[in-house]
Amino acid sequence: MEKVPELCKVEDALGILVGKWKPLILLHLLKNGTQRFSELKRSVPGITQKMLTNQLRELEDEDIIKRYVYPQVPPKVEYSITDYGRTLEPILEAMHEWGTKHTLHKMEKINKKTEKL
Repeated sequence: MEKVPELCKVEDALGILVGKWKPLILLHLLKNGTQRFSELKRSVPGITQKMLTNQLRELEDEDIIKRYVYPQVPPKVEYSITDYGRTLEPILEAMHEWGTKHTLHKMEKINKKTEKL
């Protein structure tokens, strides 16, 4: 792949994935399969109901997840990752691996600084 900065689409990809919550939401859906809103809310500690709703809507707009509303009272809503959304799995795994290595790198850097003191 020839890298032409003017044609770079990394910004487009990050626009979909960026944020504190979207990767966590996607990883839970990839790992656990279809989930109800309340299950996702419990799975992502610290997220507000409004933020979860917004993040799910954005992912749905990008065809990354699918929202299914059951015709019943009270309404039952489930979220699942689409086949298209599953194509993000290797990217998320690579980001996780890099994040783990980066955390170790930072810890080693801190340890070296403290050893010099």
